[in-house]
Amino acid sequence: MKSIDVLAAILLVVGGLNWGLVGATNFDLVATIFGDMTMISRVVYILVGVSALYQALTLKSIQRRWGMLTA
Repeated sequence: MKSIDVLAAILLVVGGLNWGLVGATNFDLVATIFGDMTMISRVVYILVGVSALYQALTLKSIQRRWGMLTA
C-alpha cells in the first residue's frame, strides 16, 4: 500500500503544479505535453482526481502506515 500512497502523492504534486501554472500564467502543462483534452490528458486529469479522493478518504490509514499517527 505504501507504493500506492507514494504514487498518489506524486500525482497530487503534478496536479498541484499544473493548477498553479494555470492560475499564475494560464499555461496548462498537461495539455501542452499530451494535447488539449486528448484521451491521455483526460486520463492524467482523472488519475490526479482519483489520487485526491484516495488521499482524502484514507488519510488516517495513510498516517498509520507511515508511522505518523499512534493508536
